[in-house]
Amino acid sequence: MSRYTGPSFKKARRVGFSISETGKELARHPYGPGQHGNARKGKLSDYGTQLKEKQKVRFMYGLNEKQFRKTFNEAGKMSGIHGENFLKLLESRLDNIVYRLGFSTTRRGARQLVNHGHITVNGKKVDIPSYRCKPGDVIAIKENSKEHKAMKEALEKTTKRVEFVTFDENKLSGTYVRYPERSELNMDINESLIVEFYNK
Repeated sequence: MSRYTGPSFKKARRVGFSISETGKELARHPYGPGQHGNARKGKLSDYGTQLKEKQKVRFMYGLNEKQFRKTFNEAGKMSGIHGENFLKLLESRLDNIVYRLGFSTTRRGARQLVNHGHITVNGKKVDIPSYRCKPGDVIAIKENSKEHKAMKEALEKTTKRVEFVTFDENKLSGTYVRYPERSELNMDINESLIVEFYNK
């Protein structure tokens, strides 16, 4: 399955969840897209509820189904709670850390920055968005990309960052300090439903 590249607002309205985590997608139209999006819909089955939760998280992090399932399976091999480990692995992706540091206002934009070779990890260029960062890794803008217009604009708009990353404004670099706690991640996600979906 190829990655979806269409309007993110349509996807957000379809699952009734702000995949940008800003709430903008649902502010004006808090119902599904299309002519009948505002019509009353029947109650979802257990399977439908689990599928919707899975799609919410997949759309939010911008993964295709194959990548999403592979990450889920890797989380199952770790010690601890499967669902929480899954979210931690998703948060550890390089494109997500670039987004969390404020180099881009969206995860989709962050993925593009990585793909185009503007980002370094511990001083080495990495152009793989799915690259898994480890606590202690230093993520920075490549030296000859520091005047990149989109990144400068995104950094100017960033007023707050999550506590599991730190940022040095002078060096335009950040550190992935530690894995996030569950309480620091989106509380509108019920990861246990995703575990139930895949464990059927």
